[in-house]
Amino acid sequence: MTITSRQNPIVARFRDAARGDGGEVMLLDGAHLVGDAIAADVALQIAAVTPAALEAGDLQPLVTALGERGVEVALVSAQVMDAISPVRSSSAIVALADRPVTNRANLYERAAPLVVVAVDVQDPGNIGAIVRVAEAAGATGVVAAGASANPFGWKALRGSMGSALRLPVVAGISAEEAIDEARGHGCRIVATLPRGGRRLFDASLSGAVAILIGGEGRGLPSAVVAAADEHLTIPMQAPVESLNAAVTAAVLLYEAGRQRPPAARTRH
Repeated sequence: MTITSRQNPIVARFRDAARGDGGEVMLLDGAHLVGDAIAADVALQIAAVTPAALEAGDLQPLVTALGERGVEVALVSAQVMDAISPVRSSSAIVALADRPVTNRANLYERAAPLVVVAVDVQDPGNIGAIVRVAEAAGATGVVAAGASANPFGWKALRGSMGSALRLPVVAGISAEEAIDEARGHGCRIVATLPRGGRRLFDASLSGAVAILIGGEGRGLPSAVVAAADEHLTIPMQAPVESLNAAVTAAVLLYEAGRQRPPAARTRH
């Protein structure tokens, strides 16, 4: 049976998750994220697909995989899909899943951990992109600290392209707590500044390091900067004054990777 009413309780569940009212429930929008969730053994609750998308055949392997895991797959009309898929052009499939539970110690399991601490990065797309580049560059994890956007919100999940389902990601702690925890695991605390810090390419990012990335506009709070062991600045040609938070993370992480032996760049 195809669900045709936007008043159906299933619609409310998806809408709550999209607004962030679903507690520990994530909304996965699109075949890519649903497939990544299956591959990462994320606990899925329910998926929704339109009859037209199912008949087209492209989603059949995905729907079969969901069925093999005992996940309910609801057929919904195109109008209902428009209501539950939060993107402008609704996706062919969406799903609800349990948010991954990360033991914070997992960020520091490697001998020389490389952790990104995003402080007050409020744009979900930036948070998602930071998580994505962190996985790509071989970081051991990401902390979304302070007033940072939820890395498991649907916009951030789309920005991370599935990386948040695989990489250890922690949210909901203060910057001070994140710094204390990183330092407790032997990390050197490195703060990024748009100007006035040590030139990035003259610094060492080998060993255990936690890199602090500030939010849009304001950057890192002064108290967080003061708590760092070292301040680094990416050289920029005038009149450019700063870089996007995710771009900053990418430059720092790839420089850290360049300085490390190959074996230290791979997560285990």
